[in-house]
Amino acid sequence: MTSASGSRAQHESGHERSSDENPGEAARADSGRGDRDEAPGERLDRQWTELLSELRVTQTGIQLLAGFLLTLPFESRFTELRGWLRIVYLAAIMFSTLATLFIVAPIVSHRILFREHVKDRLVTVGHALARVGLVLLGATVMCVTTLTFGFLVGSAAAVAAGVVTLLICVVLWLALPLAVGGRRPAPRSYSDGAGPGGR
Repeated sequence: MTSASGSRAQHESGHERSSDENPGEAARADSGRGDRDEAPGERLDRQWTELLSELRVTQTGIQLLAGFLLTLPFESRFTELRGWLRIVYLAAIMFSTLATLFIVAPIVSHRILFREHVKDRLVTVGHALARVGLVLLGATVMCVTTLTFGFLVGSAAAVAAGVVTLLICVVLWLALPLAVGGRRPAPRSYSDGAGPGGR
């Protein structure tokens, strides 16, 4: 009995020393031990609040781009916009309009289904709509960049600027989040079959 207690104490002491020597590893281990202590309803409320905050930021960017695009036809030099640049302009208008509709759709759905107790489905649908809206926002940014460079510099610079913008969007909005998500510790297994309570 004394021997078992002594070995347990040595094991705990060694674990404490390891945690002190490697605080980063200890923090990662602690983060992977369990999920937030919250009820399913609280989790849905948190996820919905986070989604709304993200939609507000996205909507601001869309409004700025849409405002810029809508004022162009009233500029005196807009008549100089010829050929494929007009197609790019119309594509930018279409992408920004669709992005606005997709970003606002979760809020409209919430208002229509208020007090219907379907927040779990609203969070799922809102998440999907937000992702499509972000793709459309990226397409709008690419079109606006291409349009601006094409009008001010030339066709070659416009194509180059559009491609670079698209690559940056893919890296920052897709590759980077996937890389960060791939480094998280594996979630613990649940004996009762319930999934993790994270996002």
